[in-house]
Amino acid sequence: MSWLMVRLRAVAVAVGVALAATALVSPACAQQFDELIKRLASDDFGEKLEAAEKLGALGDGRAVPALKALSDGNLYVRKADGAALIADGSRYFEAVGGKALGELPADDVEKVRANNRLRGVISASLSKLSLFSDDRATRLAAAREAFKSPTPETAEALERALKSERDPEVLAAIRFSLNATKVSAGPPEERVKAIAALAGTADPQVKNLLSGVSNDRDAPEEVRKAAAEALASIERTLAVIGVAENVFQGISLGSVLLLAAVGLAITFGVMGVINMAHGEMIMLGAYTAFTVQIVCRALLPRELVGFYLVISVPIAFVVAGAVGILIERTVIRFLYGRPLDTMLATWGLSLILQQAVRSIFDAQNKEVANPAWMTGGFELIPGFFIAWNRLYIIVFCLMVLLAIVALLRRTSFGLHMRAVTQNRDMAAAMGIPTARIDALTFGLGSGLAGIAGVALSQVGNVSPNLGTIYIVDSFLVVVFGGVGNLLGTLVGALSLGIINKLLEPVAGAVLGKVAVLVFIILFIQRRPRGLFALKGRAADS
Repeated sequence: MSWLMVRLRAVAVAVGVALAATALVSPACAQQFDELIKRLASDDFGEKLEAAEKLGALGDGRAVPALKALSDGNLYVRKADGAALIADGSRYFEAVGGKALGELPADDVEKVRANNRLRGVISASLSKLSLFSDDRATRLAAAREAFKSPTPETAEALERALKSERDPEVLAAIRFSLNATKVSAGPPEERVKAIAALAGTADPQVKNLLSGVSNDRDAPEEVRKAAAEALASIERTLAVIGVAENVFQGISLGSVLLLAAVGLAITFGVMGVINMAHGEMIMLGAYTAFTVQIVCRALLPRELVGFYLVISVPIAFVVAGAVGILIERTVIRFLYGRPLDTMLATWGLSLILQQAVRSIFDAQNKEVANPAWMTGGFELIPGFFIAWNRLYIIVFCLMVLLAIVALLRRTSFGLHMRAVTQNRDMAAAMGIPTARIDALTFGLGSGLAGIAGVALSQVGNVSPNLGTIYIVDSFLVVVFGGVGNLLGTLVGALSLGIINKLLEPVAGAVLGKVAVLVFIILFIQRRPRGLFALKGRAADS
């Protein structure tokens, strides 16, 4: 019965609006409205079409219930006097006035039929009438929607709405759509004025509209000239927006690269270990997010499932960090000072980890869904869309970097780690357990790679080859930024991300990456230690 109550409440609200509007209209308008509603229930489709159009142009909110009822098949005509009635289940209401009539015998009423053409006209009329809705969001949506149907009738409705509207945002949307309706028809001076008003926007829809006007040979010369000038202005603005959008995409890509490289900056940059299994630590983090997602869907209430990503972050850190400590204790500690052997050993471990994941999860791509709060995005300005998942990754990346800096500079572990990496013998002489610091440092770098895997699961599919995709880019970021320097890693990741995105539209994705690789090779020839000076154990060696 709840659906019935909802519908009754909707009808009651609509009737209330209608009654309120009744008090505001003049007798002449009221008579015209009554006549149009009656014609809406006519047998003649031509009369119904004309009545639906005129009701939309009338701007009278009382017409909404009747038009909706006709579109939904709930409009009836009383055979005795031809009055239009709105049906709600077995109960009837007068379409004019909203008087409740209760249940009526089926033989006393006849259903008013509609076809697709009539429904299209009703939809357009309802859109115009929405301009006068009590709900601000409905008026705003209707004002924006009016841009798509720049007809004289729409212009008339917008003019009326402009006089009664008080909300600044809705007013701006109405003026915008009104100018669009004036661009294609009317006196040349008004068309030029409307074109000038639209020239300041960067909306792609306006660009298409003005492009049609500038190419219209039937349009007056001054109108075509004004449209061409406005079009050129809009294209310049869109070009600037395109660059800004590429920069944002580059920052987003740079954040992903930073998350992937920041752990490597510790294991490779600080400890001097060429860890070819670093990419597989990223992969383990991504698969941890996938597993946590499955568990949360099975155990948590539906409204809390979206928080599986927050739960995944510490779990991925622990899983990848534990695997990293295990690798350091069983393999790496015997190979310090032998970089080639370390590289071969970790490469073999990376193959083992990949195969282990294939055996457990199979080789197919796994999807880690975006939570609702990371889905979609918003338009900063027309043509410049910002996706929530990219924005969250940028913020998350900065938070991780600040946490690492705080850990290294504000904790005893960070102090011991820096002491061991700068002078192992001196640190050991001072009583610092160097072996334990080595293991924890390697675990920290691996855990950070696990966190990166959680973030990467939100921008792509998870597969056993996920780490392979990012390992090369991670090494490029660390080498370019300066081995062992977190600031260098930040600058290097953002620089490479932005350069990649700016080159892609010009040279394509593949050639862009090749160009970046050549650039880094040439740069390293000039500055072997990267953007920032080398510090740590590698520097001593």
